[in-house]
Amino acid sequence: MNTDLENLIRKTEDLRDDIINHKVFSVIETLDDLRIFMQFHVFAVWDFMSLLKTLQNSLTCTSVPWFPKDFGELVYFINEIVLCEESDIDSRGIRKSHYELYIDAMNECNADTTSIDMFLEVLGKTKDFNCAFSKSETPIEAKKFVEFTFEVIKIQKPHILAAVFAIGREDLIPKMFFSLVNELDLNFPQHLSLFKFYLERHIEIDGDHHSDLSLKMIKHLCGNCENLWIEAEVFSIESLKKRKELWDGAYNSIIKNKV
Repeated sequence: MNTDLENLIRKTEDLRDDIINHKVFSVIETLDDLRIFMQFHVFAVWDFMSLLKTLQNSLTCTSVPWFPKDFGELVYFINEIVLCEESDIDSRGIRKSHYELYIDAMNECNADTTSIDMFLEVLGKTKDFNCAFSKSETPIEAKKFVEFTFEVIKIQKPHILAAVFAIGREDLIPKMFFSLVNELDLNFPQHLSLFKFYLERHIEIDGDHHSDLSLKMIKHLCGNCENLWIEAEVFSIESLKKRKELWDGAYNSIIKNKV
């Protein structure tokens, strides 16, 4: 690992720890608590695909005529992630995106999908994010999270996209959360089997192999350019702040619902 990458990881470590150890995970005690968490988290599950597809457009050739790219390992990595995220299999062997797996999990445990459903319906018809946020009454923290993702996409700089993807989106669901879901499943059988399946796929796909490759992607794209590393750091930190705010929103809603 080169010095620049080590510095990037070190400078974002505290924020990543804050997210992984966020207080929201300590207050998810009931199925209702988990439902509220999912209503926030689903927006991150959805907009991840737009971030990933933008990386695919940047680092692989998705246009005609086709031309080879100069770093085959990254091409393979991005295409592999897209394949899994966009066309994985559900618990019955049916091909679905991870977003659709998540929606299935929400439906199984009776989490409210009204906001995300309305958001996508309005966005699909109008292409207007502000209108979609308004009509769907998207939680403000989820709105800011999605807005940041699409600001990054609009910039169209591969090293920034890679940094946000690798530092701000990978491995931010703590292991304690999986244990928590297993405990809830014991108390609420037949409500969380699909969510457990989703989480298991998340662990399998976003394991050490993909984490290592995502960091190599940043190293390759930033190279020895100090300005690129600075930009990668700035946007990585901001992406982590937005994730922390998303967790804050979920926490506050859960606490409010308990009163």
